[in-house]
Amino acid sequence: MTDELVRVKVLLLFGDEAEIVADVPEEERAAPERYPAAQIAQAVGLEPRQLPGKALTAEVGPDDRLRGWQLA
Repeated sequence: MTDELVRVKVLLLFGDEAEIVADVPEEERAAPERYPAAQIAQAVGLEPRQLPGKALTAEVGPDDRLRGWQLA
């Protein structure tokens, strides 16, 4: 089984976590989820402070958590 690939956007940093939402129109978005900013930044080759506003893709794992971050 292959994982689903989704487009997401980093809204902002909250401490050492990044708030992530689906990259869809604002009225269709669910509540943001938080993920470790350092892990995302390392995966995409950026500094954590550069993440807000970035569009990314990620895989939805079997536990419904995102992983496999890449710049979109």
